[in-house]
Amino acid sequence: MTMRSNNRPWYKERWPWLLMAGPAVVIVAGVITVWLAVISNDGLVSDDYYKQGLAVNQQLHRDSQAGILGLHADVMRAGANVRLLLRSEGDVKLAQALTLKLSHPTRAGQDQSVQMVSEGQGFYSGKLAEEVSGRWLVSIEDPAGQWRLQGEWQADSEEPLKLAAKAGK
Repeated sequence: MTMRSNNRPWYKERWPWLLMAGPAVVIVAGVITVWLAVISNDGLVSDDYYKQGLAVNQQLHRDSQAGILGLHADVMRAGANVRLLLRSEGDVKLAQALTLKLSHPTRAGQDQSVQMVSEGQGFYSGKLAEEVSGRWLVSIEDPAGQWRLQGEWQADSEEPLKLAAKAGK
């Protein structure tokens, strides 16, 4: 009787590799998850969320003030140039400059603030820092912070954005 011995090294067997494959896949997936978490922007997280919540009443007052003044605006875009036509139902003295704020709903890093300069008769013009496309939240404010017009804008649309204030109380 002869005894046969199998003297193959462990790394030439398939079972150790099969048993190590599961934990190796989990480690690689964990490293990829950590890498994605570090490089991605947490645009929806705000450090001063409590102060922003307290300021809501002040912002609502500005919206109602725009309604009392009867303000309407049309926002038009041609490339990086933005034009704005501001009208009022009453006799309101329009400011020499306005601020147009474009806020992306999910990516705060793409938000823009455009200074709009008066061209006379309610027309204002300004220039975007970067090209915009997709859905944006738009806010038009006077420099004194007395009123504000807001709306949603599909920047890819050919139609101008029409903003009208809600009726004041």
